[in-house]
Amino acid sequence: MRASKQTVPLRCGATAFRKGDAMAQAIATAIKPVWIDLASKDSRKSQDFYGKLFGWRVEVNPDPQYGGYGLAKYDGKDVAGIGPTQSPDQPTAWSFYVGTDDLGELSRRVESAGGKVVSPAFAVGDQGRMAVFQDPAGAFISAWESSRMRGFQTQGPNAFGWAELNARGLEKAIPFYERAFGWATKRSPMGSGPDYAEFQVDGDGVAGGTELNPQTPAGTPSHWLVYFGVDNVKAASERAVELGAGQVVPPQAYEGGEFAILTDPQGAAFGLFKSSRA
Repeated sequence: MRASKQTVPLRCGATAFRKGDAMAQAIATAIKPVWIDLASKDSRKSQDFYGKLFGWRVEVNPDPQYGGYGLAKYDGKDVAGIGPTQSPDQPTAWSFYVGTDDLGELSRRVESAGGKVVSPAFAVGDQGRMAVFQDPAGAFISAWESSRMRGFQTQGPNAFGWAELNARGLEKAIPFYERAFGWATKRSPMGSGPDYAEFQVDGDGVAGGTELNPQTPAGTPSHWLVYFGVDNVKAASERAVELGAGQVVPPQAYEGGEFAILTDPQGAAFGLFKSSRA
């Protein structure tokens, strides 16, 4: 997932946000999810899998500078990107992006809050600029400053629904996101385990965070897991398995609805969920 100016094609987007009143050391815009994309060892097979699972139509950019990057659309609206990995040792994986109108300032805040700037801000064609960060728990997250491409045009069924930080040391990561992104944290008890963290902007949930399950294989790093909204978790999970996905967590209920976790045929983990509050 380590990016570079020379190798990263367009895998990002952003949304324009209204500025609030300036405050000391405050972020000028609300830092919220704006885009997701998949780097795949076989991008054509990945495009076929997600196209059949979610009804996406993937349009591959013919411009060589974007390296075979495809824009996935649902009902004619942009929902995600799918493109090839950039090196033989890069695993197939989904990436999660937040938007900002000042990538330089956000990068400085990331470092000040204890994170790392893995790939400094660089231009992606004439679409905008991106950077890749790593939080103190080791999870990678990207950011986008838009020029032309604005990111999600829809969310919900068959599109981005939620992103969740699975961390080795969640308590190291929470203060980072509070300081770097300006997120507030709402904690919810989870029985005998660690609390669940809901990251919020102006009282609205934008992402979540949880401690990695102790039974998770030792080599599994901290990571952001992308969830897609679906109308029926069980049916979507069964369809994914029919298409070659692996079942990691079978469909099950939680306080806010239902969810499942799978790996696609190329090995990328992703989640499905339906909120009972919708």
